[in-house]
Amino acid sequence: MVQAYILIQTEVGKARDVAGHIADLTGVVRVDAVTGPYDVVVLTEANTVDELGKLIVSNVQMVPGITRTLTCSVVHL
Repeated sequence: MVQAYILIQTEVGKARDVAGHIADLTGVVRVDAVTGPYDVVVLTEANTVDELGKLIVSNVQMVPGITRTLTCSVVHL
């Protein structure tokens, strides 16, 4: 199992809508609206890195209102 946090910037006033859409996607573990340079933080998981990439590119980045994403892979040290 691989996990990643996705840091999301949204259009002004769209954080709630974006968080709501993303919460329903398969592979999304947790969605939080946050303050600071990002508006929404999402914890995702998948069986492989390729599956995780498809989730992010084909599903998360297609949600209306998102202007930018930054993906941070989880590592177990």
